[in-house]
Amino acid sequence: MSSVTRASLDQKLALAKRCSHEGVMAGAKAAVVATVAAAVPTLASVRMLPWARTNLNPTAQALIISTAAGMAYFIVADKTVLASARKNSFGATNLADMKA
Repeated sequence: MSSVTRASLDQKLALAKRCSHEGVMAGAKAAVVATVAAAVPTLASVRMLPWARTNLNPTAQALIISTAAGMAYFIVADKTVLASARKNSFGATNLADMKA
């Protein structure tokens, strides 16, 4: 049984902060891409399709676009944090070791 030292706790905290920061940055990038990817067809359909022009007011358009961005952010951030944690976990040096 090993003793827990202040240095090891500081190292684990720094590693956790780095993993979460990587997740936030990856999630933000994905949210920007998803915003553009959702905004272009949404705004184009409101301009060209009579049904969309009638039924999708500006609030609905914003809801469609922001939902896509939010989902992309949380999915990518979660996957990135989990991948970083898996990569940095004790006893496994790479993903191939985790699958075995």
